[in-house]
Amino acid sequence: MTTTSPPSRWVKSTYSPENGGNCIEWAPAHASETGAVPVRDSKCPTGPTLAVSPGAWAGLVSLARSADV
Repeated sequence: MTTTSPPSRWVKSTYSPENGGNCIEWAPAHASETGAVPVRDSKCPTGPTLAVSPGAWAGLVSLARSADV
């Protein structure tokens, strides 16, 4: 079993509002290193992290771009 260290640098989604609200963060460097895209709730940085495939992440980004905001 291979273990990796947790991401050290998180980036807030550009679709997250500046005043809080529903915010997610992801760790692009970690995704490049491991092939798994970690995602978390920016309001709960010590909470759980969801790891998705690059294809699933691309689908989520595409959905966010197409949504009426």
